[in-house]
Amino acid sequence: MFLKICGITNEDDALLSVALGADALGFVFAPSVRQVPVTRAYDISRRLPPEVMTVGVFRDELPSRVVETVHRAGLKAAQLHGHETPAQVAEVAAGVKWVIKAFSAASESVRRADSYGTDLILVDSSSPGSGTVFDWSLVDDVPPGLRVILAGGLTPENVADGIARAQPYAVDVASGVEASPGVKDEATLRAFMEAAHTLDGAAA
Repeated sequence: MFLKICGITNEDDALLSVALGADALGFVFAPSVRQVPVTRAYDISRRLPPEVMTVGVFRDELPSRVVETVHRAGLKAAQLHGHETPAQVAEVAAGVKWVIKAFSAASESVRRADSYGTDLILVDSSSPGSGTVFDWSLVDDVPPGLRVILAGGLTPENVADGIARAQPYAVDVASGVEASPGVKDEATLRAFMEAAHTLDGAAA
């Protein structure tokens, strides 16, 4: 199971997440309590192992600005969490190696996710970052052949159930492993990793 820990705001949490088995780390540049300056994301990302996927999270930002910010921060991927069009996603993909397009589970756009030019599709609740769980059966609306990243209210207590029901390629967590907004809790993070790995091999 590919594990993405989002809302990284400091080096200690980044290194801890990687040490516990995180495959990807997310740095939020969109307005959020977890928003980080580009310079801090750069300082953190340059200290990480090269195999870790580092992701900049944006919402309704100009594609040129997304590409510029990803490169300035030394990141490898962009996550687009707004109302970006397929053309805007394609513009970002022309300048960034990996692009994740995020959708609200209840959005009609989920059914057209295969028209956005990326096979990395994140499905979240209608209020991203709120820690709210959605009906995991809605993941069934994602067209086949795409790699689904399950997000939205995941915790050590429910992540195994989410994986079993949605059969995602990856899971993404932020608030569910925090002591306070933007600050990870080691025990909770460790428990999440262990719970997510209990169903290794079950996902696509």
